[in-house]
Amino acid sequence: MRTYDNVFDMLKDRGLVAQCTDEEAVRKLLGSEKVTFYIGFDATADSLHVGHFLQLVVMKHMQDYGHRPIALLGGGTTMVGDPTGKTDMRKMLTREDIQHNADCFRRQMSKFVDFSDGKALMMDNADWLLNLNYIDFLREIGVHFSVNKMLTAECFRTRLERGLSFIEFNYMLMQSYDFLKLARETGCKMEFGGNDQWSNIIGGVELNRRCDQREVYGLTFTLLTTREGKKMGKTEKGAVWLDPEKTSPYEFFQYWRNIDDAEVQNCLRLLTSVDLDEIEAIDVHDGKAINAAKEKLAYELTSLVHSKEEADKALATARSLFSGAADADHMPSTTLTADQLTDGKIGVLDLLLAAGLVPSKREARQLIAQGGILLDGEKVTDPTLTVAEEALRGGVVVKKGKKVYHKVQL
Repeated sequence: MRTYDNVFDMLKDRGLVAQCTDEEAVRKLLGSEKVTFYIGFDATADSLHVGHFLQLVVMKHMQDYGHRPIALLGGGTTMVGDPTGKTDMRKMLTREDIQHNADCFRRQMSKFVDFSDGKALMMDNADWLLNLNYIDFLREIGVHFSVNKMLTAECFRTRLERGLSFIEFNYMLMQSYDFLKLARETGCKMEFGGNDQWSNIIGGVELNRRCDQREVYGLTFTLLTTREGKKMGKTEKGAVWLDPEKTSPYEFFQYWRNIDDAEVQNCLRLLTSVDLDEIEAIDVHDGKAINAAKEKLAYELTSLVHSKEEADKALATARSLFSGAADADHMPSTTLTADQLTDGKIGVLDLLLAAGLVPSKREARQLIAQGGILLDGEKVTDPTLTVAEEALRGGVVVKKGKKVYHKVQL
């Protein structure tokens, strides 16, 4: 098993490091002292998702090597919205919504990062951003930013054609100010983030140098994407959430079990602690070996995010369904209400839509025409088929394609 004296070497070896402001200096820093670093999390939803999980993995690696994480909740920046990677302006959330979301983040993060006895800090940039005096902020912070240079940043450049609001244009200043504030108050020396945050992180590094002549560093880690460059963590129902009420443990397991063959080694490398020698030994041309690796990935991640018990249940259910036993106890399910039925029955198209298995009735018809839908083991050939209330009370199992199972009940 590979061992490392310096966490930077381990992060690099696992492919987690994308860009670094000064790789040699950062490696030396992380090898010579216990460093306080931070990662920001804007509270735009009431649960963390798979993209956040990669950041939590990095925080845990760093903490395991004795460094101190700051999880910075964006109670202030969420009220503005980061334009990075967005084609349109974010929905404006109320202060109450943001606070609720931040509270949900706190509970979830505590499963992965140890916040006891000052080993990690959880802070909220609302504490300093919401009470800023705008004129003072412009004079102290805004004076250090060149509009010409900001417009060359990827996060702004891609939005100029569609329209970039002035409120979003302030986001880089606010995130940079966060780094300055944390450096002054906690001795924070590094900001981490996804590779799409590079411009914002550079802004904070330069602001520290200009305001306080302080040398701080930025590091971005690899985004979780497919070989085609698309972000992972999306299904037809939307994001893959860490909250079991939003994405069930079985659905979470199945997401990883069903990823493309080409992604499995990279996901094991980035998201788990499975030894690299074991990962690199996987025969990517052997279907049996790839399937075993996918199962291991799904089991490891479900254990981490939910629990070993939930991972055991998901594994048992997946294997029974694959073998044709169709044990529906732990598969994802949808419970219909009586008002979704008409004359004691529901059309198969409406049923598929209500279960979140298709985004539209048009796609449901296409799946049926292609032979891709089974109800309780029987292929559906008629898109006008209806399912009776009596059958729904016992629960019907829908099979979509080769791998997706879903129970629908009343």
